[in-house]
Amino acid sequence: MTTCREDIVAEARNWLGTPYVHQASFKGAGADCLGLLRGVWRAVIGQEPESVPAYSIDWSEPQGEERMWVAARRHLVEKPIGKMASGDVLLFRMRDTSVAKHLGIVCTTQPEPRFIHAYSGHGVVENALSRPWYRRIVSCFEFPMEMY
Repeated sequence: MTTCREDIVAEARNWLGTPYVHQASFKGAGADCLGLLRGVWRAVIGQEPESVPAYSIDWSEPQGEERMWVAARRHLVEKPIGKMASGDVLLFRMRDTSVAKHLGIVCTTQPEPRFIHAYSGHGVVENALSRPWYRRIVSCFEFPMEMY
């Protein structure tokens, strides 16, 4: 069985309106950006590949460690940003001097790129991948195309 990009986008859209709750991953009840990705993984692929330890809102900024990027590389397939497609996962650096700690799922690339993410103060929303968002992307990944 393979993972279908349309299934990833459809599941991510099912999470729209879920309130933002730090460290949560429960559709309709609460999720942060990692929680959204975890929930989509569970629905489309199955059991999560590893337990997620508790994490602070600042992630690993004080230590300057790219923990989210390293974890993404363990379980997702990194690809060039310019090759992004629906269903891909984007990793963002919210400030130039901070670690990459925000995730979103591409829902469309044409005619205007859009992505779904859990955003503090907004919950799970779909946004245009506008220039300010695009310039924050540090990496693009795809889900493993065969069942994990």
